[in-house]
Parts: sequence; C-alpha cells; structure tokens
Amino acid sequence: MKQFKVGLQLYSVRNAMKEDFVGTLKAVKEMGYEYVEFAGYFGRTAEEIKAILDELGLKCVSVHQGLDFYDEDADAAAEFLKTFGVKYSVIPWYGKELLAGTPAWEESVARFKKVGEVLARHGMKLGYHNHDFEFEKVDGKYIHDYIFEALDPAIIDPELDTCWVHYAGIDPADKIREFAGRVEIVHLKDFVAKRLAGGPAYALIDADGNEIKNTREDNGFAFRPLGMGRQDFASILKACEESGTEYVIVEQDQTYELSELEAVKISRDFLRDNFGL
Repeated sequence: MKQFKVGLQLYSVRNAMKEDFVGTLKAVKEMGYEYVEFAGYFGRTAEEIKAILDELGLKCVSVHQGLDFYDEDADAAAEFLKTFGVKYSVIPWYGKELLAGTPAWEESVARFKKVGEVLARHGMKLGYHNHDFEFEKVDGKYIHDYIFEALDPAIIDPELDTCWVHYAGIDPADKIREFAGRVEIVHLKDFVAKRLAGGPAYALIDADGNEIKNTREDNGFAFRPLGMGRQDFASILKACEESGTEYVIVEQDQTYELSELEAVKISRDFLRDNFGL
C-alpha cells in the first residue's frame, strides 16, 4: 500500500490543546502523527506556531478556517497561514442556507472564488470539507456537485470527509474516485449508526461559538476511533491510492468514555497495525 502521510485534525484534541498546547502536540507526534491540521490557533502567533512545529518535527498541511478570516485583510490572513507551511485553507462548514438552491448561492460562489484567488497568489489552495447535508439534492443534483461545478479546479479542491459521505448513504470509496486527481487530502473518521442517511448527527455552532445540540440520538449515531465503527478503511485507502491522495487526516469530532488523546492514539495504532502507515 502507498505510504500516505498521516495527520491529525486538531479539533479532535481541542480540549487538550486548550489545556496544554505544546504538550498535546508533543503527544500527537509521539503517537506517530507527522502532520497536523489546525482548527483554531489558541492565541498563538504564526511565528510561535512555526517554531513549535519545527521543534517537535511536525508539519501543518492544512487548516480548517472560516472565510470570515479573510474579510479584513485577505493577504495578511494568507501570509499568517503561509508562515507555518499551510498548503490548504479548508472551509470547515458552510451553511446549507448559503449553498445551491438558495438566493445566497451566487454570492457564495463569488466569495469562494475571491478567497481562492488570494490563496493562489500565496501558493496555497482553498479546500471544502463536507458534512452530510451537501449530499442532499437540488433539482436532481447533489449540493456538493454544484460547488465543484461552479468553481475552477484551480480555485478549490474537496477535502472529503469519509464519515459524512458514508452517513449520507454514499460509498466513500466511490466518491473519492469521482474526484481522482483532486483529493490530495482525505478525512478518515469512523462512526456507528442504526441507519444511513438518518439526518443531522453533529453539533452546530452559533455566531458566538456556542454549541447547538443537534445529535440524532434516536439513530444511535456516535463517533468512534478508526476500526471501531462501520467504515471499510481497506476500501477507502485503496480508493485514495488509486486517486492520488497524499494525506490522510484522522478526525474524531467527539469522544465519550475515552479521553481525546486516548481516542486518537487508537486511530493511529489502527492505521499502523492494519495498513503499515
């Protein structure tokens, strides 16, 4: 199997990061993660982040970053990310009320294009991280398809989240192959659920950053470390290999009995023990 570059979405250990930024990154490195994807910077400057990553031997391939980050001074925002080696600035969430089939869609396309062009000037690229609702249909076509048909491939690439693709009722391997050549980064995430396409199963965040509970407990949905849910990672990784993926990023949105660090270590060990990664 291809030796993918294995990273961790730091949202998975966000509480640990708040408590001990450097210690958490050190633990992540010791588990065998070589790459990280930031979701927030915990008050650190770009120079501080670069120095810490360099000292620990970690690399930052991507960040989850809302587009409002670019509103005031887009070039300065891009330079911030460029300082610590970011290749992709990935939109982590974009409301369905702003996507295809709504009056706001054309404005959203223009906004994506504007930010994508700024990032391109700085040698980076815009990414889009899906949830399940992008695989609802508008006029017979997935909302997700509208995004990638409306924008030039030079502007944006998908960061396919295999959990949400599968939860929407689609085989993640098929979706990865559909975007062959444009799926440099893929999210590996495991879950359990009584049924697929069961509706929203994640927590939303309001404008003030407060969590809006929206868990579909009736569907038995829960996140799991890799290998402890219903995902077929052999199939997913085979599709990644065939489609030109370079980075596989582990993510677990929520932990339950386990601590955040315990959960992501199980996932890292799973990839090493089962696929030699």
